[in-house]
Amino acid sequence: MDNQIKTITTGHINAGMPQLEPDTHRSVSPYEFLPSWFFYTPVVIQSFFLGIKHFDFALPLIANPSIKLSGMVGESKHDILSLAGPIAQQWISPFTTITTTNEPVLEQTKHALEIMNKQGLFFPIVAKPDLGCRGVGVKLITSPNQLSEYFSSFPINARFLIQEKAPYSAEAGIFYVRYPNQKKGKIISITLKYSPLVVGDGISTLKQLIENDSRAGQLANLYLPRHKEKLNTILEKGKEFQLAFAGSHSRGSIFRDGNQYITEQLAERLDHIFNDLEGFHYGRLDVKFKDINSLMKGDDFTILEINGASSEAAHIWDRNTPLKTIFSTLLLQYKILFEIGALQKKQGHHSPKIKELLAAWKEEKQLTLQYPPTD
Repeated sequence: MDNQIKTITTGHINAGMPQLEPDTHRSVSPYEFLPSWFFYTPVVIQSFFLGIKHFDFALPLIANPSIKLSGMVGESKHDILSLAGPIAQQWISPFTTITTTNEPVLEQTKHALEIMNKQGLFFPIVAKPDLGCRGVGVKLITSPNQLSEYFSSFPINARFLIQEKAPYSAEAGIFYVRYPNQKKGKIISITLKYSPLVVGDGISTLKQLIENDSRAGQLANLYLPRHKEKLNTILEKGKEFQLAFAGSHSRGSIFRDGNQYITEQLAERLDHIFNDLEGFHYGRLDVKFKDINSLMKGDDFTILEINGASSEAAHIWDRNTPLKTIFSTLLLQYKILFEIGALQKKQGHHSPKIKELLAAWKEEKQLTLQYPPTD
């Protein structure tokens, strides 16, 4: 830690992140947008044999015993974050939860504003479904009118979170595991999440900037529909325009392997936090942080979400990650997941029936189809 990592200081969208290496032979991973079954078929095969070995195929569903189905599917963001005690809460971005009703949108908005005021939450805020994954339905809300629009587009009798917009721009996914009865956990992955952007030249339209960019041009199908009302806008020279807000590679964010930034100091900080959050042993934290040097010291970061058993060590979506490494990483993850589940079972936790998993999956899928578009 004597040598400071050089970080992005110009602009503000990715401030504090390690400087991106320039694109050379490839700007998008050739595997990033292949169907999930391609990557998870080996995982399913391995899980079948691990289930036989342990005489229980449902062990992954009790690895995090305080979380519904261990966070494999159907888990509530609110319920997970609410497990935090007073020490852990200091590291979580403040939030509240709203349930939509049949009342007029303006009445629901008024009620939400009252709750925000009581909780000390002020615009800008981030709205996201309580049940959902991969960045679906995440929006940056900057005014009461935008909040009303979110209510209008959200399914009735469903919950969403209103969360304080983090004071930092840099973002990462940190995969943390700790075996039961062990005092220390381990970070097995850090993924750096860069918000994609284009920079104005005072001549080109936003559409032209996207299409001419080495990476954004390959993902224009993600970005152009999202910004259709601004595509003919000419950006002034030097102005940054953020193409995606949600930190999900499936929504167009740029993922880079950050495993070189794993430190014992950061792992110890997470041990301290999860000593005060019951029953979490396996999963990925999505965090915002001041700069990479502070994060490596375990300082100046805030937790946005805590994801459980279905989490990915998302550094595998770095453009340069070989296919062999993607497979070996996923297989290692699920091996650990089974091992933790087996230890939890020895401590008296009972595996749920597979039909509970299928019911939760069906509920989440039905809701996801009704969520508003992601920023």
